Amino acid sequence: MKSNSGKKPAAMSVYKKHYGREVRVYYLMMAPFGVLFVIFVLVPVISSIALSLSDFNMAQWPRFSGLDNFLRMFMDDSVFMIALKNTMIFALFTGPVSYFLCLIFAWLVNELGNKLRTLFTFLLYIPSMSGAVYVIWAYIFSGDQYGLLNSFLMNFGWIKEPSQWLTDPKTIMVVVIVVQLWLSLGTAFLSFIAGFKGIDPQQYEAGAIDGISNRLQELWHITLPNMGPQLLFGAVMQIGASFAAGAVGTELLKAAGAGEEGIATDYAASTMTTYMAELGTTRYEMGYACAIAVFLFVMMVVFNGVIRKALRRFVD
Repeated sequence: MKSNSGKKPAAMSVYKKHYGREVRVYYLMMAPFGVLFVIFVLVPVISSIALSLSDFNMAQWPRFSGLDNFLRMFMDDSVFMIALKNTMIFALFTGPVSYFLCLIFAWLVNELGNKLRTLFTFLLYIPSMSGAVYVIWAYIFSGDQYGLLNSFLMNFGWIKEPSQWLTDPKTIMVVVIVVQLWLSLGTAFLSFIAGFKGIDPQQYEAGAIDGISNRLQELWHITLPNMGPQLLFGAVMQIGASFAAGAVGTELLKAAGAGEEGIATDYAASTMTTYMAELGTTRYEMGYACAIAVFLFVMMVVFNGVIRKALRRFVD
């Protein structure tokens, strides 16, 4: 009887050759993204870490300064401390609130019919794409008597003179948070919609047999456990956006013709992102700006780790 042992090496060789060809094709397809990732993400991150340890003003070659920039942040920069406080308030408030708003609105929209679901998804998502919303909100919070909010409050006699919502340090942060929440139904909202649509309806039928009797029980015991990847992705996106946000206050003041955010409000709504941009583009203190960027990056990594642990029940 003839043995088949001699055919195994040949078959294995053919398999390895075919597998190796497939792997090369995959790497070739990934190459464009890999090149762009290295050039526009990896290299800037490494460069920022290196420049954060230097004194660099874009006119002279960077001079190594060690931890001087980080010491300056906490020891000798009152504006940075204001920006840090604003960033923490902004992130800790808008991050969780916008996350739960995205989840709740996605859950409600998912309960609608196909046509209404498409319509409301578009209506809720479009503000995050349009820059015209800043003009609308600037009109609502305009500091004269013709501003929509001032006009409404004065007509009812609740205020006697117009309030300067966008230039008063006591109110600018509240306005920025309100507008940011309005703009927050973006990528996370769409990911939640996709997550709801990907759940097998038979699981709800099985849940009803097991004793689940209302929608809230369905949400907690069936829906959320099946949306682990979407929940984690949405959390990372919302928290990251909250920490990196800063354009809202600047754009509102530009739309209202009130100038730059920091100058107009004594940095009352300035965040680490806006302060970092000011340092890099106006003062050309690139080394110090990179140090702030590195510190912000570390903060985001820490908070993302906390979020991952909090969502472990649904992700694992």
